[in-house]
Formats: sequence, structure tokens, C-alpha cells
Amino acid sequence: MNEIVNYSMFIDGRWTEAADGKRLGSVNPATGEDWASFPEAGIRDVDAAVRAAHKAMTEGPWSRMTASERGKRLRRLADLLAAQADDVAKLETTDTGKLIRETRSQTRYTAEYLNYFAGAADKLEGATLPIDKPDLFVMTIREPIGVVAAIVPWNSQLMLTAVKLGPALATGNAIVIKASEHGPVPLLELARLCAEADIPPGVVNVVTGLGDPCGKALTTHPLVARIAFTGGPSTARHIIRNSAENFGVVTLELGGKSPILVFDDADLDSAVNGILAGNFGATGQSCVAGTRVFIQASVYDEVLGRVAERAKRIRIGNPMEEQTEMGPLATKGQRDNIERVVAASLKEGASLVTGGSRPAAQPKGWYFEPTILACETAAVPVARQELFGPVLSAFRFKDEADAIAAANDTEFGLAAGIFSRDGGRALRVMRQLRTGIVWINSYRASSPIAPFGGYKSSGTGREAGRESLLDYTRTKTVWIDTSTKPMGDPFIMR
Repeated sequence: MNEIVNYSMFIDGRWTEAADGKRLGSVNPATGEDWASFPEAGIRDVDAAVRAAHKAMTEGPWSRMTASERGKRLRRLADLLAAQADDVAKLETTDTGKLIRETRSQTRYTAEYLNYFAGAADKLEGATLPIDKPDLFVMTIREPIGVVAAIVPWNSQLMLTAVKLGPALATGNAIVIKASEHGPVPLLELARLCAEADIPPGVVNVVTGLGDPCGKALTTHPLVARIAFTGGPSTARHIIRNSAENFGVVTLELGGKSPILVFDDADLDSAVNGILAGNFGATGQSCVAGTRVFIQASVYDEVLGRVAERAKRIRIGNPMEEQTEMGPLATKGQRDNIERVVAASLKEGASLVTGGSRPAAQPKGWYFEPTILACETAAVPVARQELFGPVLSAFRFKDEADAIAAANDTEFGLAAGIFSRDGGRALRVMRQLRTGIVWINSYRASSPIAPFGGYKSSGTGREAGRESLLDYTRTKTVWIDTSTKPMGDPFIMR
């Protein structure tokens, strides 16, 4: 039996247990064994965290700190995270099953997100308005929006936290982060680094618990002014309803069922690598996974054959080993759902190209083979449901119009990929895709400079980029009478 590591929540600068003493456990997806324990936050714990955040930004040193100083603290946090990336990555790999190579790289790049927002902290400016009334000087200033509730999933959790934490702190807010019950440990480690970076108590709080009561208490709390959520549409609907209790501003990043379009003039090496990256990178556990692959008929057999051949050679194994190319799914529930959907799709007419089973060489843990299903119709379940695993559905298309119609035939609209050497075609198609992100001859690239978000059921609002900073502020309009005369009688109309 492995020794269980016990973790605590971080509230008001202190490590705390749940008020009622309840705890939850975390399972190592590579072995299926319990490895960590953490508090199960209830309503009282969430209330304490939110009140600590509210006090920190209204009474504490954070409320008096200059924008430049806030930026310095964020930059210090970025430096600490980069310096300890190896240790944080090991925790994340143990907690979620993501490849150590990916968690290490992503942790280091998450520091760049924090650096971006640190640099932007003292760059937000107000404006003076050319008002249409004499003797009145009018200006706008931007102020913190209030306590931020950030709810993040277990996948890419450090980066998905940084795009909320970074702009929140850069603009002077305080934050309560609800970590996923399926893998919260890396965010508890981030909280430790926040304290080490001299971010004042209460500014960053991390609670651990279930959606109800923890998430519900957080998103309905009267002192919460903004809710930033990454997850699924069904949970998002509850959050929107919850926000009616506090009129919190809500942004939602809800994943998708993204299309990859491969035209017959594409560089097929790039197309094959794009499909592999979009489906089997991160074991397919990416919100931008390009799980609906549309290939022009004349190159369909060649492209699909090359993808299948490479998929069969993907090295599946221990995510802590450097040579491993694909690790386990994060939860047993994911694997069980994928098995059900794949079986139902095959029953409804899809054809299995490769995969479709648990790998025999990995009897423990939540592993599933890289899987490709050839589909004649988009009505099969695998083409409609976001599976969050290494499963793609492949389709033929005739021409541009056919490809665009098929790509847009989904409730989601987060991302898309286009592979074509014809620049004009790529731009024409890009303009007609109803998605928030389009990669052309590339896939899964990201940057703190580039906004991230979707259309339709993939959510509202954008994370990263300059405009995300504005979303964490409110505009205050200031009117100043510069006249030497008294203010006029309000009952005399001119």
C-alpha cells in the first residue's frame, strides 16, 4: 500500500482543514491507487475564503499596493513557478496522469502567462472624454471588479488557473480558486508559491471540494463579483443560474468537438502531425481536441492510413517515463464513458480503423488505446459528444462548401484546424467557420498574448490577451466641474 499524502486548503494565508473535518481522496490514474487526501470544503469554508478575499482587496495591503508593485509580486510568482517546475510537474503527473514531459513544459510556460500579466499590470489606462458640455472635465478610470471565483478542471490546470489568476491580480482583485476534486494538488502547490512570492494573505485562496456544496456556495456567494469557469456545458448552466444570486459577471470556457479540415492540396506530413497532436497529445484530454477529422475524398485513404499507422506505434505507458508518448486517462469514469460511446457508435455504423480497447500491456490504471473510427454519418455518438479522450471520428468531404457545412454542424465552436497550401482557400474557409480559434497548417499552439475562447456551446468571453484584463475591471466615469461659477439652479432649464 502506498502512503497517503495529506494536503490542506489555503485560506487567508493559512493551511486549513474543512470545518466539518471531511476529506476526499485522489487516485493516481497510472496505477488506480489512492495517493493523496485533501479537505472536502463546505459552505462555511467557502464563506471564510470569500470573506478573506474581500477583506484583502478592501482593507489589506493589497488594496493600497500600486499596479507596478502588484506586477512585481506576480513576476516573483512566475519566477518561483519556473524554478520549481520539475517538482510541480511530478505532482501533476501523479495526480492526473499527464505525461511528465508535458507537465514540465507546461508548468514552465505557465510562468510566461504570469509574466505577461505581470507586465500588463501598470499598462491599463483610462481616458479623457471630449464631452459636449462646457466647463466639465470627464475622465474614465478602471477599478478592480471585486472578488473573483475561479473554477478550473484537472487538465492543464496550472495554465487554466494562470489565465484567471494573472489578470485578476494584475488589476487588483482577490481570488478564490476551486480546484478540481479529480486532481487538486498542483493548485495547492501554487498556493504555497503565492505565499512565498509575498502575495498578501487572502489575495489568493484555494479550496478543494465537490461541485455541491463547494462550487455552488462559491458561485452564489453575495461577495463574489466575477465567476471564471472552465468545464462542461451542463455545469455551466448551473453556474449561470447560480450567478443570479450575486449578479456576478460570468465567463465560460466549455470545451468543444473541434473539426480539422484536410484539403487535397495540403502538406500531408503537417496534416498527419496536426491530427495526431489534436487527438492523441495529452491523451486527447484537451478542450481543443480536433476529434472530428474531415479529409477531402482524393486523399482520404492516404491521410487516414498514415494517421492510423502512427497511432498504432504510439508508446503507451507510465507517464513518469520520458519515452512514454501517451499516458492514462485521468479518471475511471472517463474511460468507462469512452468505452460506452465507442461501442454505441460501432453499433450504429461506424467502422473501427484502429484501437478501441484497453491496452493489454497496461492492466492497471485508466488506459485506453489511440482510437480511430471511420464514419459515414455525423449522427453517430462519437461524432457528437465530447469524450475527452484519444478517440477521433474521420469523414470524407467533396469540396469547400461540403467541408464548411460539416465542420459547423455541431453545438460547439471552440477551435478548428485547416490544412491547405492555398492561402486564399484557407482564409475563405477560416472566415466561415463558427469557432473562436482557427489554426492554419498548425494545431494546439497557444500563447498568453492570444485570446482564447469559443462560440456557441463552447462558452462566452475570452481568456489570455489584453482584452481579458479589461474583463477583470469596471469602468468608473468621473465628472469634474472646472468653472469658477457656482453650479446652476437645477430648476432653471437652459
